[in-house]
Amino acid sequence: MAKKFKLTRPELKHQRDALSKFQRYLPMLKLKQQQLQIVVRDVVAEMHEADEAVQAARGTFEPYQAILTDLAGVNVRELSRPAQVRTSLENIAGVIVPVFEGVDFPSAAYSLFATPAWVDGALADLKEINRQEAKLDVLREEHELLQKELTKIIQRVNLFEKVKIPESTEIVRRIRIHLGDEMTAAVGRAKIAKSKLTRGGVGIKVGAEIDPIAQEVANP
Repeated sequence: MAKKFKLTRPELKHQRDALSKFQRYLPMLKLKQQQLQIVVRDVVAEMHEADEAVQAARGTFEPYQAILTDLAGVNVRELSRPAQVRTSLENIAGVIVPVFEGVDFPSAAYSLFATPAWVDGALADLKEINRQEAKLDVLREEHELLQKELTKIIQRVNLFEKVKIPESTEIVRRIRIHLGDEMTAAVGRAKIAKSKLTRGGVGIKVGAEIDPIAQEVANP
């Protein structure tokens, strides 16, 4: 074990407290990991739906591609470009993420009589493409933030579960063994001292100074 530690009763208490903290935090970290995994899965599903909507909108717009040069002066691409993408912030499993609310487009002021009838359809289809693309962009940002937090939580879970808890458990075990050996040696020395004093006619109570060590080792 690379970590250095002292084979003392204060160190035993310190390591027991640390172990208790790790064991208390681990279930909370695992719960947050599960929550994030569910949310990330849902966001990925939404991303797939938004991407399919983009492709469908593009498929609807394709018939207009060949005649975009003949729009009677109406710049449908400019009019269909979002003026504002509206989002809100939401706390999801402890992570602040953007949530798509909608898209605002510039006013389309053009003569309905001086333009072909399909201009309205082309403009509506381009707006739908841009709306779905904007939604997909927000979902991607949301996914990135959630995935980043999930990765961090998974790393912490692995650190606690595979490193910190086993490490502290082993340190506590080794300190207890050491203190137990010290207690055994102390008892042995006390018995020898008692035997010598008894032979010399002097009585002594053995174990008075051994009990605190025994209690510490017996109650880790």
